[in-house]
Amino acid sequence: MKHLKKMLLIGILAIIILISSCSRQDQASPNKEAQTLKGVSLSPKSFASEDFTNFFEKAKQSGSIVSWAGDWNELSNVQNGGPAVVAGLASKYKYTPLIIAQFFTQSSGQLIRPLDDATKQKYKASAVSFAEKYKPEYLGLGIEVNMLYEKSPDEFEVFVDFYNEVYDAVKAASPKTKVFTIFQLERMKGLNGGLFGGVNDPKKQQWSLLEKFRSDIIAFTTYPGLVYKNPSEIPQDYYTEIKSHATKPIAFTEIGWHSDAGPKGWESSEKEQSEFIERFFSLTKGMNIRLAVWSFMYDQDTIEPFKSMGLIYKDGMEKLAWEKWTTQN
Repeated sequence: MKHLKKMLLIGILAIIILISSCSRQDQASPNKEAQTLKGVSLSPKSFASEDFTNFFEKAKQSGSIVSWAGDWNELSNVQNGGPAVVAGLASKYKYTPLIIAQFFTQSSGQLIRPLDDATKQKYKASAVSFAEKYKPEYLGLGIEVNMLYEKSPDEFEVFVDFYNEVYDAVKAASPKTKVFTIFQLERMKGLNGGLFGGVNDPKKQQWSLLEKFRSDIIAFTTYPGLVYKNPSEIPQDYYTEIKSHATKPIAFTEIGWHSDAGPKGWESSEKEQSEFIERFFSLTKGMNIRLAVWSFMYDQDTIEPFKSMGLIYKDGMEKLAWEKWTTQN
């Protein structure tokens, strides 16, 4: 659901200075596959130098993952691009980078650029080059791809074939990198009502799409607050249902619940946001979850209800959800 705003266009000079001071050696983060790794997306107060640096210091408290998501083309800038910065700073700030490349806009299904031969060649080459240089533990290719299936089914099928080709190429370049694409869980379940604006219809579930992709992890974004008005309404089998359709390890690359008293009819609060975090970990207990990433550490300048999904207000005041997230095991 997040827009492609994390391309680090703001404060790029500060970022270049930061990256130049970091080790260029491959990230050697420990293998922690037996447990869930928590974290947050790259979501500082701003991309000014001080705020950017402070984000990484504060993010240590949220877990051991920092994710970057943005335009696939950014992978080609292996020196100063957004993915390179997040991968390059990992050894300095002691986190595991999660790099996610996107190629379309989820809200419209519009491709960022046509998936013609030239674009596919560039995308593939950039993914392979990035994997060769940084040997990332986790590399996501495509965000909420079932949204593309809904809006542009022909383009979706083109991507399926292309993704599987890139998967093989990346694994050849960096065999230990876990490669995957990402699905939107609520839409996967046929839940199109609430703030999605449609009707919930389990007959429109999309679980069969999982079988089209070669992957090391089955990954989802999850925003149940777009469908349910209170965390207590989330069904007991909401997340465990995934196990009926997938046997591989699971990742949640975006998890979110808003804290504002809006939009109208979907009012929330700090308390409710905190309750959702507790509910999430309760409902996923015992599942083989490798990654759990909260969408934003700081509130971001975006649309409702996502603008209040941060764990910390933009002024630096921690919400109740911050303590709940940081203390969950």
